[in-house]
Amino acid sequence: MDIKANELFWGATIDELKSGFAEEDGEYKCIICEEIFQKGRIYEINSELYDAGKAAELHIEERHGSMLQYLLEMNSTFTGLSDIQKKLLNLIAEGLSDKEVAGKLGVAQSTIRNHRYKLREKEKQAKLFLALMDLLSKNTNKKINKLDKEVMCDAHKTATTLDDRYNITDKEKVDVIKTYIDENGALINYPAREKKKIIVLQEIVKNFSKGKIYSEKEINRILKRIYEDYATIRRALIEYGFIERTNDCSNYWVKE
Repeated sequence: MDIKANELFWGATIDELKSGFAEEDGEYKCIICEEIFQKGRIYEINSELYDAGKAAELHIEERHGSMLQYLLEMNSTFTGLSDIQKKLLNLIAEGLSDKEVAGKLGVAQSTIRNHRYKLREKEKQAKLFLALMDLLSKNTNKKINKLDKEVMCDAHKTATTLDDRYNITDKEKVDVIKTYIDENGALINYPAREKKKIIVLQEIVKNFSKGKIYSEKEINRILKRIYEDYATIRRALIEYGFIERTNDCSNYWVKE
């Protein structure tokens, strides 16, 4: 999981999170997988020609489904939504009435009304919180993740959990990588501390390409070059949400 790609996602504006891409000098960049669409270039998609902006929109739809779908499928720790709230929002997004949603979920319509009320309260809180944090940043000229001499890093957006293990600074990352990974990218030792494991795994996953499907044999071959106990690293990459696999373990890919 590329650190810059992670920063691109967590640093995105509300509009960028809604569209799925950020507009930069001369290009549009997907905030999920970081694919780039150069302005002024024409892209052929399904035998049709599109400019960069439209190509970026189609990329989001075809590669990631939709931003609504992608965000709803994120870990609840990040979205703050319960499983039932996710299901509710998915059904509402399909255009179902409250009666139909209640039928799908097997609850009374009054329950749907209560969920709507709670979601509305959450929406208002989120707006006020974003305004508060923006004002704080402007008043202090410093974002909340900026320490005196270090910067707190964001967890990778596919993390399976979110706790104090992810309270990591940029300096800690640099120090751990220098200690545990040699100049050839091989792992010297697999750390025992959870926080250091996360840093090391985030560096190791850079050896895999996003959007590519790997067989278990291919995964093992790449990991063997990095660490002798490749099976432990493979399991950890899955456990911490860096890599996903099919139930039969035949295919592996980088989670986006």
